[in-house]
Amino acid sequence: MAIDFYAWNTPNGRKISVALEEMGLPYTVHPVNIGKDEQFAPDFLKISPNNKIPAIVDPDGPHGRPVSVFESGAILLYLGEKTGQFLPRDLGERIPVLEWLMWQMGGFGPMPGQVHHFIALTSEQDRRYGLERFSKETRRLYGVLDRRLADHEFVADKISVADFAIIGWAWRHERHEVALEDYPNVKRWYETMMARPGVKRGFEVSLS
Repeated sequence: MAIDFYAWNTPNGRKISVALEEMGLPYTVHPVNIGKDEQFAPDFLKISPNNKIPAIVDPDGPHGRPVSVFESGAILLYLGEKTGQFLPRDLGERIPVLEWLMWQMGGFGPMPGQVHHFIALTSEQDRRYGLERFSKETRRLYGVLDRRLADHEFVADKISVADFAIIGWAWRHERHEVALEDYPNVKRWYETMMARPGVKRGFEVSLS
């Protein structure tokens, strides 16, 4: 049965569309227009109590029962566990996947997200401090990723849900005003990821 996928065309939404395509799971997209505050609708809040996209409902969840999952990192881990793909069973191999997934969730998402906010402000006085602060931190995070990828093909050696999480935000590097040429290892990884058929489909599917 198809997974019901509630999303909008955002980096966090794209993480999940990429994962669903890479894992070969059937799904149905239900756009949630965050520009019209549809994320606050009572029916949506039943499956996403933090009124954020993305969220999924899997009719074939644990023990054969339907389950809803919110928060993109939790969804990626759930899908990895469900399919046995892109999430190593071995604890030693799983540790870097968890580390880099949490790195994305805690930094390489919230910080570029603040850049998105401040860069859109029209008042130079309002935007200057925030944009300088969060742009600096965003570039630092790109540097962290670049150093990791200097001697790793993917962030946890083998491609994993952590890569799907990070690509959702790296996809917006132009909006972050970050040139990938300044981070050659990130650029190599980004081009490798975007060339994958599943990733390509994940970015092409309409979420709005």
